[in-house]
Amino acid sequence: MDETYKQIDEHASRGESGNYLSTKNLSTIGRRDWFKASVGGSVGLALGGLIDVRTVRAATKELKLSNLSEFTTSCNFCSCGCGMIAAVREGKLITMEGDYDHIVNRGSLCVKGISMFATHTSPNRLTTPRYRAPGSDHWEDISWDDAIARLLVRMQRGDESTGARGDLLVRLPR
Repeated sequence: MDETYKQIDEHASRGESGNYLSTKNLSTIGRRDWFKASVGGSVGLALGGLIDVRTVRAATKELKLSNLSEFTTSCNFCSCGCGMIAAVREGKLITMEGDYDHIVNRGSLCVKGISMFATHTSPNRLTTPRYRAPGSDHWEDISWDDAIARLLVRMQRGDESTGARGDLLVRLPR
């Protein structure tokens, strides 16, 4: 072992590079370069041991944008009508965000607009029309055909009717 160190010292004192390290070659590497190489190598080794590439690919397969449909819509919480972009996959709402190209909001949304996604995906959201008869204190589920027929009758009547009237609450299904 001592013999090897003597050979290295001899080569280093002559400035020879060969198979042995020399102090001349080490001094040409700057501190920043040495630090970058050390950090890069450490991060690479750490991530290589922590990340399973097959698992990551399987998990990101559902995040692909190929099966995603986007359409523009507007927020209906207030009269501003801020523009939004909704993303739908297989009939299910995935995300809602502000539309950067919309002239009213330029992509920003207020608290009510931000909560649109939670409102649409809420398990408490109505999926069928409901009807409350005049004088009644409870709502009953009705079919879509029945709701449309009731609306048509009320629209045809217009303001002719007076007195107590029933209310009709219609929400579109998810």
